[in-house]
Amino acid sequence: MKSKGYSAINIGGLAIGMAVAILIGLWIYDELSFNKYHKNYDRIAQVMIKYNFNGQLGSSFSLPRPLEQELRNKYGRYFKHIVMSRWNEGHILSVNNKKISQTGRFMQEGVPEMLSLKMLGGSWNGLKDPHSIILSSSAAKSLFGDEDPMNQMMRIDNQMDVKVTGIYEDLPHNTEFNDIKFISSWDLLIANKKWMQEAAAQWGNSSFLMYVQLQPNTTDETASAIIKNAMHDKVDADDKKFNQQVFLNPMNKWHLYSEWKDGVNTGGRIQYVWLFSIIGAFVLLLACINFMNLSTARSEKRAKEVGIRKAVGSMRSQLIKQFLSESLIVTFIAFILAIVLVALSLPWFNGLADKQMSIIWSNPYFWVISLAFIILTGFIAGSYPALYLSSFNPVKVLKGTFRAGRFATLPRKVLVVLQYTVSVALIIGTIIVYKQIQHAKDRPVGYSRDGLLMIHIKSPDLREKFDVISAELKNNGIAIATSGASGPVTAVWSKNSGFEWRNKDANKVDGFSTIWITHDYGRTIGWQFKEGRDFSPAFASDSVSNKSDPNLARNIIINEAAAKYMELKNPIGEIIKWDDFKFTIVGVAKDMVMESPFNPVRQAIYLVNYDEANDYMNIRINPKMSVSDALVKTEAIFKKLVPSVPFDYQFADTEYGLKFAAEERIGKLASVFATLAILISCLGLFGLASFVAEKRTKEIGVRKVLGASVYNLWKMLSKDFVILVIISCLIATPVASYYLHQWLQKYEYRTEISWWIFPVVIAGALFITIVTVSMQAIKAAIANPVKSLRTE
Repeated sequence: MKSKGYSAINIGGLAIGMAVAILIGLWIYDELSFNKYHKNYDRIAQVMIKYNFNGQLGSSFSLPRPLEQELRNKYGRYFKHIVMSRWNEGHILSVNNKKISQTGRFMQEGVPEMLSLKMLGGSWNGLKDPHSIILSSSAAKSLFGDEDPMNQMMRIDNQMDVKVTGIYEDLPHNTEFNDIKFISSWDLLIANKKWMQEAAAQWGNSSFLMYVQLQPNTTDETASAIIKNAMHDKVDADDKKFNQQVFLNPMNKWHLYSEWKDGVNTGGRIQYVWLFSIIGAFVLLLACINFMNLSTARSEKRAKEVGIRKAVGSMRSQLIKQFLSESLIVTFIAFILAIVLVALSLPWFNGLADKQMSIIWSNPYFWVISLAFIILTGFIAGSYPALYLSSFNPVKVLKGTFRAGRFATLPRKVLVVLQYTVSVALIIGTIIVYKQIQHAKDRPVGYSRDGLLMIHIKSPDLREKFDVISAELKNNGIAIATSGASGPVTAVWSKNSGFEWRNKDANKVDGFSTIWITHDYGRTIGWQFKEGRDFSPAFASDSVSNKSDPNLARNIIINEAAAKYMELKNPIGEIIKWDDFKFTIVGVAKDMVMESPFNPVRQAIYLVNYDEANDYMNIRINPKMSVSDALVKTEAIFKKLVPSVPFDYQFADTEYGLKFAAEERIGKLASVFATLAILISCLGLFGLASFVAEKRTKEIGVRKVLGASVYNLWKMLSKDFVILVIISCLIATPVASYYLHQWLQKYEYRTEISWWIFPVVIAGALFITIVTVSMQAIKAAIANPVKSLRTE
């Protein structure tokens, strides 16, 4: 209470540091507990394959359907459950006149037990009936309100009738399956999809996912070794050259170890867990450094107290206990304030980190860890002051001959350098992360995203009215072009091999993204051509179904990556063969970034086929009409023409922006922590500058009487701090440069670490330092020298 300024800096700085450490701790806890909601977490795995593609190893989640029976028949004793699945897909769920769009999956009947779903109605056997569906509690509430949904009839995509046989608790945010709002019967999907029926014997059609639950006496490694060659003798002779090997990827690695390169797991988010653990420790350390610095800086004021205590019999151990107990009290007060800060900032932090975290008040481990946290922080923060202050010689102190010594300030200087080294490194890291994101965002995408609307065609009702809706949109001036495609502009849903072309290397295994489109696709998305022409209805050979006579002429368009991959110097007019069909290249489109903006564009082939281009509808909004008006009018047309289908849409630019979400989130978190690190460092500098100015009050008064200017006094008081910050910058620059260079290597399309970043950051750090120190330096420099000389 006597030293309110120092107390506020001490407690406030420590509270901010502890709040950051708690928030990061909650984030790490959420990451490490990912998927642990499922009781069989350590026995669930996803089946994957490794393959050799032109000498380069790769891995994939996509599997052929026949592999299921192969595993059941030959290796079934190693698995408690084998579950085939489709991907997460949007579907229309309807009850009477109520229709909603929900994300769900078609999966085999063992999945409720495998994922240990908490059933609020029905049982784990709910999917045994082929015409069944189990709903999440939120989906059931949206569809049925307060009515009991069990055994009620409903429809999926206006074509499949199902009965509700189970209601399960919504899965938490930190699970792989958190966005699944319903699960329906795998057999139902097969019965309604002819291509899936045909896929039962197609080892070359990898369009499915597979999950397994291991028997208690089996490990992932053992099972992987046993099923390794399950596909080898089944695939065609042409596919044997891929040398496909089956293996299991355990659930406990799905989230934190999700990155694969050359068929080997290379980590993933675990790198960020380690990074933020280090950042949290350093930010807390910065706050502790402030405490130590300010405590030791004020040591001379407490020297007499220590001397008297020692003179009347206090032992050094008692003094150490006294100073440590003071430190613990301050730490406890800071912890209470930190909890308040965490509670207030958690909703904002959850939004920033895309989490649904909360302070786990009821968990006894939280309080045990918190108590250990207070004690550890208190000891770290108070250890140096306690040992330093308790070492004073009472005779010298009481005689007034005590001087801190020439090197007494050295530890404080080292700590200040450490503080600013961490802060500057964090700032440099934040800039590089944002620069990498911006580099990818500035990359030419090969088409126009502005005003491009994408609608997933989930129902046959919408598919049948495609042409009518297109005509209505154009006639009302809402759209200038519409088209169909086999997938969204922002993703590739189909990849194929087996293509042949002139002078193809016999040892080269091909693989192309294949996109089926309608004639107006290019005009709708605004793609650009390097050479050749776009598709046109004027050319009959532009649109021939793959099922037509193989002798008929048919045309295709390839992208730049494909022309380069096939080593075609003059691709226009070249012939490509694919499954007995011949295609003539009529155009080379500029590369379109449809997948990761951080990776090279994959070679792609575009084919006009109205039978296949029916999964997505693209709409180019009339630029003369506002987007809001266009959406209102488009929704009205949909309600009029296809009342059975909810109007769900995506903007291409929004979907493309989601590709940067993970990097942007890390960048924002890093910038927040860097800002707080700088704030804590500035608090420490402000406190030290205040103490130095106070300690040198008489000296400043003498210098002013002898003619020193305000500028001279300001320079004298600021010089030492500026030198320390420059040293920090010189240490932080090479360290940050090295580790950021390593981080950038994981991106094939990456930015460079520009030289200008370092002088800008150094200049910024110096500016912040000078402003912080100047507040106290100028105040001391302009003080009345008469008062300064009377301080004693």
